[in-house]
Amino acid sequence: MPLTPLDIHNKEFARRIRGYDEDEVNEFLDQVIKDYEGVIRENKELQNQMFTLQERLDHFINIEDSLSKTIIVAQEAADDVKTNAKKESQLIIKESEKNADRIINEALSKSRKISMEIEELKKQASIYRTRFRSLVEAQLELLSMDGWETLESREEAKEVY
Repeated sequence: MPLTPLDIHNKEFARRIRGYDEDEVNEFLDQVIKDYEGVIRENKELQNQMFTLQERLDHFINIEDSLSKTIIVAQEAADDVKTNAKKESQLIIKESEKNADRIINEALSKSRKISMEIEELKKQASIYRTRFRSLVEAQLELLSMDGWETLESREEAKEVY
C-alpha cells in the first residue's frame, strides 16, 4: 500500500548516537510531505482528466460506431435501390421489346393485308376496264351498223305521213 502524507508526517525514527540532525530531517520530511501531497493532488487531477477524456472518447467511439452502422445501412439501402432499379429497367426493356415485336408484327400483318387488298383492287380495276372497254366497243359497233340508217329512214318516213 502506498504511503500517505500522514504516514510520512507521523513517521518517527529511532535515535542513535551521532544520528541525523532532527530539525533537518523534520524539514526534509515536511518538504517531502508537501511535494508528495502535490504529486497526489496532481495525480487525482490527472485521473479526473483521464476519466473525463475517457468518457469523451467512449462517446466519440459510440458516435463512430453509430456512423459506421449508418453508413453500412445506407450502403445496403443504396445497393438495394440500385439492384431494384436494374431489375426494373430490365423488366421495362423486356416489355418494350415485346411491345416493339407486337407492333412490328401488327404492322407487317396490316401491310400484307393492305398489299392483298391493293392486288385485289388492281384485279377488279382491270376487270372493270376490260368490261367497260367491251361495252364501249359493243356500243360503237352498234352505232356503226347499217341498222341505224334503216331506223333513221323509218323515223323520217313517219314524220312525213
